[in-house]
Amino acid sequence: MKKIISYNLNGIRAALKKDFIKWLVDENPDILCIQETKAQPNQIDSKLFEELGYNCSWFSAQKKGYSGTGIVSKQKPDKIVKGMGVEKYDYEGRFLRADFGDVSIISVYHPSGSNPIRQAFKMQWLEDFRKYINELKKERKKLIISGDYNICRLWIDIHNPKRQQNTSGFLPEEREWFQNFIDDGFIDSFREFNNNEGEYSWWSYRANSRKNNKGWRIDYNIVTQNIKPLLRSACILPNAVHSDHCPVCVEIDF
Repeated sequence: MKKIISYNLNGIRAALKKDFIKWLVDENPDILCIQETKAQPNQIDSKLFEELGYNCSWFSAQKKGYSGTGIVSKQKPDKIVKGMGVEKYDYEGRFLRADFGDVSIISVYHPSGSNPIRQAFKMQWLEDFRKYINELKKERKKLIISGDYNICRLWIDIHNPKRQQNTSGFLPEEREWFQNFIDDGFIDSFREFNNNEGEYSWWSYRANSRKNNKGWRIDYNIVTQNIKPLLRSACILPNAVHSDHCPVCVEIDF
């Protein structure tokens, strides 16, 4: 059994000051996919993880204090792939892959559409990401794609969906992309086990959103269909408060 957690930390250095290592010890995942490290590799104290028996891989943005992904794992990966080979995306450190035998685990941080220019960038990224993954799937047939997708997939994944349809992260074209991506042969692992409303992984820092649970589910462990028989559980861990996101977990019987 492998426990895989994905967590957008919104700054790994800030999280480390909030007892993140204690949380890691308590949760004890086999693999932790991190997004938004906001740090260069030499700014991350990897020894804190290595002392717990973890191997660390980091892929940082060229711009300091921005974006960045990481994979921390008890088992040493057979291979690490940093980026998708597209300069404008790899410049932002958004894609990190670790191969373990015939399984590939990806930590991904999809762009947000914070303004019209970035929304256009996001939509182009989504199109290119889907093409890249579908090509990768021909070679690496078992994929676990964990990370911050910056999209609520379903109406139950966001508070007050009727009012949010013109908001980036819940636009019709974004949800259409996500459904098409799922239809390519993927599973939203959390929704295999839970169809409840009000289960979120991100809350705005404004207006007591987290306290009032006015959230969005934008963090996922998406897996290929061939992993479905191996899924054992999936959950969201809302009590972890190192970030404006919380971790999302999946357990797979490898």
